[in-house]
Amino acid sequence: MNMRVSLEKLWAPVLCFGLFPLFAVAQSPAVKNLDACKAGRETCDRSKLSPAEAADVARVVHTRNVINCRSGFDSCDRSKLSEPETIALAVAAHKSNAAACQDGMRSCDKTKLTPAEAQDSSAADHHRNVADCKDGVGSCDHSKLTPPEAADVNAARHQLNASDCKNGSGLCDHSQLTPSETKEVATAEHERNARNCRNGWDDCDRSKLTAPEADQSATAEHERNLALCRGSQETCDYSKLTPSESKALAETEHKRNYTACLNGYGYCDPARLTASEAKAIPAEHKPLPR
Repeated sequence: MNMRVSLEKLWAPVLCFGLFPLFAVAQSPAVKNLDACKAGRETCDRSKLSPAEAADVARVVHTRNVINCRSGFDSCDRSKLSEPETIALAVAAHKSNAAACQDGMRSCDKTKLTPAEAQDSSAADHHRNVADCKDGVGSCDHSKLTPPEAADVNAARHQLNASDCKNGSGLCDHSQLTPSETKEVATAEHERNARNCRNGWDDCDRSKLTAPEADQSATAEHERNLALCRGSQETCDYSKLTPSESKALAETEHKRNYTACLNGYGYCDPARLTASEAKAIPAEHKPLPR
């Protein structure tokens, strides 16, 4: 009996300590108020904070304001920044604006750039304009090109147009092609049409195929249809199969049907079984009468 009492005294503190987290889950009003103050919620009552808690909250609120100012948020209150923080903010803002101007972003304010930064920004704008003109982008301003740049741009645009015509993409202008380019483009267009016909793609003009190409296209189309029929696809056109292909498919289907009936798995049509096949079907696998 004395040993039982001793054990109960020994385990009592342990049980209390183990159950402490369960009681701690429900926050006290003081803890809830502290969290609300740190989060800047309206439910915060600073009058209930201890001096240490008030200092902690002030530190959290100040840090949040610094972050808001660095992020450019409207909630930023610059009057609450220290002098070093104000200087750091100005440095970061200037650096961000200089980068925006260098990248040609709309947020750029060139009036805030130093002369050297303004010169670099103008040079970057000029390089972007040259690149846009070469690529045929709508923002290109030809009036800002130097004569050598204009010549380079014209050469680049001519090459891009020839490439678009050969690839059948972009804004191809056949009138800008040289005789040799016109010949190359015609060859590329013919090969592309033949490939489209062989692959069964929509952009195929059979009237432009040579006799061998037409035969290759027809053979490829027949093979695609045969594969669809072998796979029991709904787009199969059985009328386009040769007698031997139709016979082979029928034999394959007959074998599949017999196997399904024999094993009791898959679609089985007893009406298509021969007398000997029907006799070989186990009783437990025979379909129920309908």
